[in-house]
Amino acid sequence: MRKLLAAALCLAATATGCGASVETTPKGPGSSSVTLTNCGKKVTFDKVPERVVTNDVGITELMFALGLEDRMAGFAMPDDKGDLSGVPWKDGYDKVPWLSKDQLTKENVLDARGDMVFAGWNYGFREDAGFTPDALKKLGIPSYILTESCRNDRTKTSRGIMPPLEALYTDLTNLGKLFGVEKRAATLISGFKKEIADVHAQAPAKKPTVFLYDSGQDQPFTSGRYAAPDQIISEAGGVNVMHDVRDSWTTVGWESVVERNPDTIVICDYGDVSAEQKKRFLLSYAPLRNVSAVKHRRIFTLDYVDLVESPRNPSAIARLGAYLRTAG
Repeated sequence: MRKLLAAALCLAATATGCGASVETTPKGPGSSSVTLTNCGKKVTFDKVPERVVTNDVGITELMFALGLEDRMAGFAMPDDKGDLSGVPWKDGYDKVPWLSKDQLTKENVLDARGDMVFAGWNYGFREDAGFTPDALKKLGIPSYILTESCRNDRTKTSRGIMPPLEALYTDLTNLGKLFGVEKRAATLISGFKKEIADVHAQAPAKKPTVFLYDSGQDQPFTSGRYAAPDQIISEAGGVNVMHDVRDSWTTVGWESVVERNPDTIVICDYGDVSAEQKKRFLLSYAPLRNVSAVKHRRIFTLDYVDLVESPRNPSAIARLGAYLRTAG
């Protein structure tokens, strides 16, 4: 697996090892209850969690970026998320147990003696396996739902209730309040906003259109307006051709990609199909042959963790921004 560039990721870790001064002592046990707004609902935590269990890489690294690894009982994560040895939060991965290389289960949480689960809809929480916040509540275990994954309609399938970076800042703020590391959260957010503003200021006057390709051959899995790629693309200086889709990660038709004729395609690198295999498919798929990005071979790759809500989003914006400025 390809190594992640530690120097680039250090940009995304403004307050976690690149020289920033932040508080290091989280709120202790026995503190008073904390009420947060999560997915539009008030949620009260009667005590500060001491054994948090997380699902997947972006959610896990939100905890690490806030210096909360000592409050974690473990995480579940597939082993297709790239080399984790060079990330700014390597110490977190060294300290916190890797509970499962599949999605979380109630058994994982109970075995780890977890006292809070931090996951999201389609990022761990799912009805078909009976792993939901309501099911955990019956076991006496509270949950925090990743804001990027909050459901937004009556059918309870579409996800996303706010712009993706606002979702990132909301979760950092909420977790900072819950664990008593508000200053650290604020420092992270401030650093991220400055880094992103610097990239946005260099954006080309004519914004290139961009299609995010996650996976799928019969139908592409992509990002609507509420998943992280939408703002990663826009802050980098582009326009997500699927911005009108009121969902986060979802399936569309190839005909809509052809019709919108993106200037650039961004590949999400993860899973059993490599980024190079995905690129070969895009370049050889007959319906796409007249699409500008395919004709001119303007295809750029970012890692999965860059493209889901995570503290690596600002670094992804910087790297994509540099590519969009140079792509001819």
